[in-house]
Amino acid sequence: MTEEQIHKQDETENFAALFEQQNAQAGQRLEPGQKVSGTVIEITADNVFINVGIKVDGVMDRKELLDAEGNETVKVGDKVEAWIVKKTPQEIRLSHSMSGSGLAALEEACESKVPVQGRIIGTCKGGYSVDVLGKRAFCPGSQMELLGQGEEVAGRTVDFLVMRVENHGRNIIVSHRALADRERAANLEKMLATLKVGDIVEGKVVRLVPFGAFVELAKSVEGLIHISELSWSRVATPEEAVNVGDSVRVKILGITTNEKGTKISLSRKQASADPWDEIGDTLTQGKIVEGKVLRLVDFGAFVEIMPGIEGMVHVSEMAWGKRVHKPGDVVKIGDKVRVKILDINPETKRIALSIRDAEGDPWADCAESFAVGSAHEGTVESQSQFGIFVTLAPGITGLLPMQALKNAKNQSELKALKAGDSIAVVVQRLDLDARKISLLPEGAKDTQPKKENRERDRDRDRDRDRDHDHDWKAHAKTSSSGMGVLAEAFQKALAKKGS
Repeated sequence: MTEEQIHKQDETENFAALFEQQNAQAGQRLEPGQKVSGTVIEITADNVFINVGIKVDGVMDRKELLDAEGNETVKVGDKVEAWIVKKTPQEIRLSHSMSGSGLAALEEACESKVPVQGRIIGTCKGGYSVDVLGKRAFCPGSQMELLGQGEEVAGRTVDFLVMRVENHGRNIIVSHRALADRERAANLEKMLATLKVGDIVEGKVVRLVPFGAFVELAKSVEGLIHISELSWSRVATPEEAVNVGDSVRVKILGITTNEKGTKISLSRKQASADPWDEIGDTLTQGKIVEGKVLRLVDFGAFVEIMPGIEGMVHVSEMAWGKRVHKPGDVVKIGDKVRVKILDINPETKRIALSIRDAEGDPWADCAESFAVGSAHEGTVESQSQFGIFVTLAPGITGLLPMQALKNAKNQSELKALKAGDSIAVVVQRLDLDARKISLLPEGAKDTQPKKENRERDRDRDRDRDRDHDHDWKAHAKTSSSGMGVLAEAFQKALAKKGS
């Protein structure tokens, strides 16, 4: 392409852009009461001239753009927003709000729908008293938008729309909500022109309610994050996830418009990655991790082990040596606990956890800790027709059989013991496979059978073993310490199914 052709193409493109801009300006209707945005093009001693996108420039009193010390707050090229106070073929008069004083200014503000600044004096019957341009006005309580309750708003200065001026200024009605609604409608229209479902946008948390959080997406335009969409982690209240004033990234889930207005549904959690997609090798079967108890159910407790990742501890996996009837007997909401991952299924997003396995099997070193013949101080767990069940260590329970009690010299003292009492015992037999320990009272001796009576004693031992097994089975109804290997496997299978 030659230089001349390039020059002609540039001229054509510039002309097209200018033509398009003129058409846009021609179609733009600016009226008093409308809020506009423009660029400062000139500053004089009294006025600031602003390009608002049409052939006629906007003019604003320079005093409105000075700070308290009289310094300029804008310069040429800056963007400003203002209200159209008056429009003529020669100029557009702009203002941050209607100024002046007296009845005439109020009537002009009412007619042009330009906001006025008002200072809230205090509450009165049905609403608020407001000082507006030197006159006392009334703002109904229903027309005060999100400013607090009662005396909390007294002394604040905000913008109002003048709704009515009657009886020569003796009855002036203003509204803060009407102005907010007008801004909301204008901003909503602009936003909906570009916003679509699936977009990720930034917003600011402005209100918390029991069912979620309201986020301001543009001035006076809010959307709702339902509590279930606040976080990948389960939260009971919105305050657990966000605070008023927080900046948040949200995903647009839905936009619905009907006669009641427009509702925008948002999600904070879907604006970030699903934590299940980022687990990788962080969580694996058999790994022991720390988590936080989030909630309790009849069959167990749900524990968060990573942000947004939670697993379930079945009641059968909560403690060694005792049957847990209620999860609340072992843990409570908010507790930090160590858990072992029994099973993890990324497809179903389910994790089975165990508190007791994370603590370690108390029977693992029983051969050394509770060797046959060793003496121990235990705690009475319960008494029954079979004997006394004694807790030797967390998760380790032994049985002092009734036969041993009958042969004890201090039989009456032993039978008088209650749950929680201390008792001195000696290990008589240890069966690691069956997880059973038989005990004798301290000082008692386990006599060996004489040679001439071996056959009789073998029959006696066989009967004793049968009775011993019966005793443990009966005890297992109230304690899991006597649980066999197959029974434990069955319980774990139930735990996984329940999770």
